[in-house]
Amino acid sequence: MILLEPHNVIIQTTLADKILKPSSVDVQFVDYDGVRFHLSTTPERKTLLLLSMHIRCWDELVQYGALDVLRREYGSLLQPQSEPDYNVSLAIDLEQLPASNEDRESFIMSVALFKRNALAAPFEHAFTSQKGLDSAGAGTGDLMQIHYRDEEAIYIQASHDRVTVIFSTVFRDETDRIYGKVFLQEFVDARRQPSIQTAPQVLYSNRDPPLEIRHLPNLRNTDDTGYVTFVLFPRHFTNPATASATISHIQLFRDYLHYHIKCSKAYMHSRMRHRVAEFQKVLNRAKTEVATTEKKTASGRTLVSR
Repeated sequence: MILLEPHNVIIQTTLADKILKPSSVDVQFVDYDGVRFHLSTTPERKTLLLLSMHIRCWDELVQYGALDVLRREYGSLLQPQSEPDYNVSLAIDLEQLPASNEDRESFIMSVALFKRNALAAPFEHAFTSQKGLDSAGAGTGDLMQIHYRDEEAIYIQASHDRVTVIFSTVFRDETDRIYGKVFLQEFVDARRQPSIQTAPQVLYSNRDPPLEIRHLPNLRNTDDTGYVTFVLFPRHFTNPATASATISHIQLFRDYLHYHIKCSKAYMHSRMRHRVAEFQKVLNRAKTEVATTEKKTASGRTLVSR
């Protein structure tokens, strides 16, 4: 299966192009989760770029420390005032970039991870809370809610021995629900293999919310709603590099699931069209040719019999 990249390719390619050849740019684009971006040059000079982002759950992310994470990652690039109609902005001076190519590529990738770093805040908060609860030996942390899409959300809660991450997702189509159930069942079955038993535990429930969030108001309990639960243990986030990879992968789970559902449907439709075309060829070959004979009357008229 294809793993989606956590960085934004449009930001990466556009920024790399403008570093090589500075020129005016004004591009707006939308990411998988409906996150809007605006990358443009400032009126002052072409070598100063402004990257702005609008995300539905910005207020919730700020509550869980998103600004602290962005200040840590981008420092002075983070602007005190964002562009109108956007939540947060970065100012990128192309004349102040690192000198070496390796450092420059690392900088470009860091900017392309703008959305990923903002969404990392609640996960980092949960990992830190888990360590404190582990020292205490008991207890659970606050239940964090990230409403990053319409009618869908991520719920994160730390406890003394784990961090629980719950995705709510809506399947708009009946076939999507069937494909989703098959995919999620494969997640459960694959974990039984010895080689990947250290992977996070995955639980899936249709319609009924998990116990951790059942007390919340206004939860959807319709047949087109599914809840996916990941159980992260300390081995998944104790090491900083492992924690970073865990955050990058798990926040893309919803996009990963629906992307592969659409790819599977497209593949099945292509196979169905191919099979129909093959059957049509068989039917065409099975048609018999009807022999025709001509007869002439005494007056010279031609009669055709079949």
